[in-house]
Amino acid sequence: MAKTIAIVGALDSKGEEFKFLKDEIERRSHRTFVIDTSVIGDPVFKADVPRERVAQAAGTTIGTLQGRNDRGEAMAAMSKGIAEIIEIVYNNGTIDGVISMGGSAGTAVATSAMRSLPVGFPKVMVSTVAAGDTAAYVGVKDIVMIPSVVDVAGINRISRQIYANAVGVIVGMVETELEPVEEKPLIAATMFGNTTNAVDQARTIMESQGYEVLVFHCTGTGGQTMEGLIADGLVEGVLDITTTEWADELVGGVLTAGPTRLEAAAAAGIPQVIVPGCMDMVNFWAPDTVPERFKDRKLHRWNPNITLMRTDVEENAQLGKILADKANASSGPVSFFLPLKGLSILDSPDNEYWWPEADRALFDGIMNNVRDGISVTEMNCNINDPEFAEAVAGKLLECLGNKK
Repeated sequence: MAKTIAIVGALDSKGEEFKFLKDEIERRSHRTFVIDTSVIGDPVFKADVPRERVAQAAGTTIGTLQGRNDRGEAMAAMSKGIAEIIEIVYNNGTIDGVISMGGSAGTAVATSAMRSLPVGFPKVMVSTVAAGDTAAYVGVKDIVMIPSVVDVAGINRISRQIYANAVGVIVGMVETELEPVEEKPLIAATMFGNTTNAVDQARTIMESQGYEVLVFHCTGTGGQTMEGLIADGLVEGVLDITTTEWADELVGGVLTAGPTRLEAAAAAGIPQVIVPGCMDMVNFWAPDTVPERFKDRKLHRWNPNITLMRTDVEENAQLGKILADKANASSGPVSFFLPLKGLSILDSPDNEYWWPEADRALFDGIMNNVRDGISVTEMNCNINDPEFAEAVAGKLLECLGNKK
């Protein structure tokens, strides 16, 4: 069955390239829906949605943008307009996927639209910046970024193959149909390599009780993605076993999820069990990237690209208060579980990050600041011990039962 694939791009400067995409998609027996985001030159071919409509959706006109001759303003306006257009054609069922190509500006415009689409909807971006830091373009969505290798400028022996491959990707995605499965209530859980055992054991328990568990790797983006899904109302409860992203946010590590981490569940009022998992560590890239002011701290090379730094007593006291403050804002049931024999694999008796005084400062920061009605349970075990996973999963199941 033929699908309709949206093509988003500037048909003045890159009209030849987008015409190639259009022809390749149609050669594979699918329909195209072209949206023009150009501003200055004349489009090479006619779009289904002309640039005038995109500008109008942004509350301006092409004439106005041309007259001001401000590239930054034009890109911002077309980004806003294309996001509006894409949301409309997605909601009315016009398109089944979206593809684009471009340099940094074209990538910024197209991905602003792609980020408005839900996770699972096919999105492909061929970009000159795909091999670098793409966080600003991808956000927390599943945009497939394909390096263009050469600039998106003409059709040559390299670009022709790259563009054709990209068409193969988007065609394969829109043709994919999953067998229907029973939808189970969703639980969100957070995990790091240092808490894998804990989360895996808790996940197994939750799944045995009829829940589907989404596990998020706490790399900054992972926490942000989870918060977004909770805010969208897709999650019934949270096993926040790994809150390490707050350590990076406070101390200046590279895997922060930002200052709103732990706020979505509180705002939604859904049950959450919070554990200060991996708050014994802050993340940096390779050892030579660790800031000079931290060179005398206890560092651990987790892998060639990740260096961990042990949090100290003062930092842990602050982190405990932050967790308590976030939990205090919740209108739903919240429980803390504190593993007295360590917050990670490294933070366990006789291991490298074992520092009971630092952990105690964290626990006291939580216990001295939580409001009445929030339970705090101390357990004489490590976070990865089976009894800990059983306790946190059991508590969330209890809260979910009470909610029902």
